[in-house]
Amino acid sequence: MNENFPELGLSRSDCIESSWIESVLYWTAYYPPRTPSDVLLHRTPPSLTFLKRKSDYVKKPILKKNLSKIWKKMIELETPYMMFNPYGGKMWEISEKETPFPHRAGNLWKIQYLTNWKVSGFDAENHYIDLTRKLYNYMTPFFSRNPRQAYFNYRDVDLGINLHGKSSYLEGKAFGIKYFKGNFKRLVEIKTRVDPGNFFRNEQSIPVFTKQTA
Repeated sequence: MNENFPELGLSRSDCIESSWIESVLYWTAYYPPRTPSDVLLHRTPPSLTFLKRKSDYVKKPILKKNLSKIWKKMIELETPYMMFNPYGGKMWEISEKETPFPHRAGNLWKIQYLTNWKVSGFDAENHYIDLTRKLYNYMTPFFSRNPRQAYFNYRDVDLGINLHGKSSYLEGKAFGIKYFKGNFKRLVEIKTRVDPGNFFRNEQSIPVFTKQTA
């Protein structure tokens, strides 16, 4: 790290070596380093955390002057932050049609917008979700568009929900092409064959073709 990113000024004490499962405890459940993995057997979390997640894909480098503006916006909003996940390498060699996950060649990195809070209630929920949306909206000029793409694992109901009525396909397409791009219709065809009654569904599940949409 010091050879490639000397400006970070990292020392060995800043780094934590861990197994994969230890990293899951640290990053997703906020347990301190070296927490035994059998803590996963406990059904009560150490604290109650509410959260909101959104995502973006970056196809062109962001100019340094624009990064400065982004940092200022984050300071203004205080709570939301971003996590960058680099893409490229082997991912660029796999066709976006080979698996349902399409975000391959051309993406430099993925951004996850994160906001966590511990205060319950609608007022707190609306406040922190609004902060996340403000950061996401501010970032609009820098990211993929037509459609603006998103990562399926960070479920974002802001992109749309499916009520599974007569407009099920169109409702599903609103968020489906952002998650799956050109693979969305193929996923609908598969879903229609294996679950024609749409028994397995949620607010952002793949819809089925009906007589109106087939």
